[in-house]
Amino acid sequence: MVRVKNRYLVLQITQQDQKETISKLQFRANSLYEAIMSKLQQLHGDFGVGSCKGGFTAKYCNEYTGTAVVRARHGPHRLVASSIPFIRIIEGKVVIVNILYVGATIRQCFKFLKNYQQKKFDEYYVTLKDEDERKALRQSILNLGTVLDKL
Repeated sequence: MVRVKNRYLVLQITQQDQKETISKLQFRANSLYEAIMSKLQQLHGDFGVGSCKGGFTAKYCNEYTGTAVVRARHGPHRLVASSIPFIRIIEGKVVIVNILYVGATIRQCFKFLKNYQQKKFDEYYVTLKDEDERKALRQSILNLGTVLDKL
């Protein structure tokens, strides 16, 4: 048997009207999945959807930092990666989606994501005025650490 290889894409999702301020971006992993699949259908047709559907999932979504991790099979991950920058609407909100990192293991993606979120945390912590928002952001960052420890 041949081993099934996966690729993990780390995405940054920001609302187009709120680039600089931090706000809780409300989206679900299922809505991200649907947005990517609809854009795949639009750009690559039935071939793109059929080749990517097996093994394609949204593994992790963080509403505070606007990051997500998506898994796709090796090979069709190129189709997924080519369609992600064209996504403009998720759950009726106008968004900008960027690919931050493509990795072979979810552990490496979470290591990259932990470093990335720590940098963003340091930037955003200064701008937050309310202590409750600071605690929520800190808890969101710590949540990634528990996910990483389970791997």
